[in-house]
Amino acid sequence: MVLFSKKIVFILLLLGVVSSASGQGKSINDLRKQKEKTTLEIEYINHLLKETDQNTKTSINRLTMLEQKIRLQESLISNINSELTYLDSTIERSSKNLDSLNTDLAMIRSRYAGMIRYARRNQDTNNQLLFLLSADDFNQAYKRFAYLKQYADYRRTQAEEISALKEKLEKLVVDLNARKSEKQMALSSKKSQSDKYAKQKADQKEYYAQLQKKEKDLKKKLEGQQKIAQRLEQAIEQSIEEEARRIAAKNSKGAKTVKGAIAKATPEQKILSDDFSLNKGKLPWPLQKGLITDHFGEHPDLVLKHVIKRNSGIDITTQSGAKARAVFKGEVSKVLAIPGGNMAIILRHGSYLTVYSNLASVSVQVGQTVQTKQELGTIFTDKEDDNKTVLKFQIRYEYDKLDPEKWISM
Repeated sequence: MVLFSKKIVFILLLLGVVSSASGQGKSINDLRKQKEKTTLEIEYINHLLKETDQNTKTSINRLTMLEQKIRLQESLISNINSELTYLDSTIERSSKNLDSLNTDLAMIRSRYAGMIRYARRNQDTNNQLLFLLSADDFNQAYKRFAYLKQYADYRRTQAEEISALKEKLEKLVVDLNARKSEKQMALSSKKSQSDKYAKQKADQKEYYAQLQKKEKDLKKKLEGQQKIAQRLEQAIEQSIEEEARRIAAKNSKGAKTVKGAIAKATPEQKILSDDFSLNKGKLPWPLQKGLITDHFGEHPDLVLKHVIKRNSGIDITTQSGAKARAVFKGEVSKVLAIPGGNMAIILRHGSYLTVYSNLASVSVQVGQTVQTKQELGTIFTDKEDDNKTVLKFQIRYEYDKLDPEKWISM
């Protein structure tokens, strides 16, 4: 009987492990959360593309969004494949365990049925009473009584364990069927997304060919954008130098331009710098919703492959009417009007600067203290360029340019 009991305990422990393995949600939940996030991003790109449908002109901005959409589509298909792999593994493991446990349950039931039949033949109330009365002495009678009680308890325990095992098996069957249903849904989703991906690749190829025919116009336009970017760079650096001179003069140090003077200006600014740096990777986006369509640093142009673009920050494409907002509390250091490049705002956060450019209008003024997520102005929408609405955003530590994607929450 001891061996029999150990067998049931082992099976129940095994079932617990199986149930835990098949029911764990962390991995599959992570996959599904990522899939949901990617799907929402694709829907947002579709929304942005619809805004440009009214304009039939081809544009780099539209191609950039198509490229981003394809990358997201690839990520979504990869995510679905990972989900299918997980479900296949779970279904296979659960099926094997289900077969094994059903075999074990049948064996336990058979043994238990035999025990019940034996008990009915030999352990009725009269036989139990005779068994007690036929004892040689009181001590033996007591031991026989204890044995009968243990035997009765054991039978009840076996019945309870069989019932519990049966209940767990039923749950495992329900879970297995649910996983099979999820697999069918995932397969259907994969086919749908794969069809969309094939069409998007064809559209991208056609659109790219159209843009290549306009290489001269695109090159001229890119040169104009680079000139605007240079004007902004000059204005930012001039602003930094002016403030450095002002602080140096205020501190009676007589230096014309002291790199690091701003960092040493006041204890309050030092605290603000420290607060800003502690939020690296956690800063909110400089607008409510958008899509990064150009990254920090040097990289080839999307169409003019032989041309290297240099971006001191990132470009974020958004919908018409969107507002730029502060990523951290600070002070409006400068409001600039960039010839050909609309307006720009420089916020100071101690030694750190954030720059918001390509604004149609601003709603703050120099010297004003702003709070995190406070609106700064409306982003410019270019009606002549496919309704392009792009915020150009930079982060600097004094003169040093930083990659905003490492600072904002992704």
